[in-house]
Amino acid sequence: MIAGIGVDLCEISRIARAVESEHFRQRVFTPEEIAYSEGKGKRRAESYASSFAAREAFVKASGESLGAVMFGGGFWLVRDSEGKPAVRLSGALGEKWKGAKVFVSVSHEGGYACAMIVIEKINEVIIHDS
Repeated sequence: MIAGIGVDLCEISRIARAVESEHFRQRVFTPEEIAYSEGKGKRRAESYASSFAAREAFVKASGESLGAVMFGGGFWLVRDSEGKPAVRLSGALGEKWKGAKVFVSVSHEGGYACAMIVIEKINEVIIHDS
């Protein structure tokens, strides 16, 4: 059962300015996200913006507070060896969404990055009135 869908569009130049601050990077992104984005060289802002947009999209899909997702340290975007993104949850978010599947798609073009999140709850009991 689909528990939520969220999408976000993020201006890359806004995130490029924000990540100039070490404090901002450390507060919002995980060490893995920072390492991945910094490894992208001139395209690092696109990676940061994609991760930021994924957080915003998760907030919209899940109904969680922005602070819990953005600053709680329990949400991060990872990529496999092929570059395919996936969401990892830990801490309070991981417990609350245990057993759910979180699907993510990210893209960037021109000056924008976007992300879409679909949350599927597994083992959800659906009761139909007869």
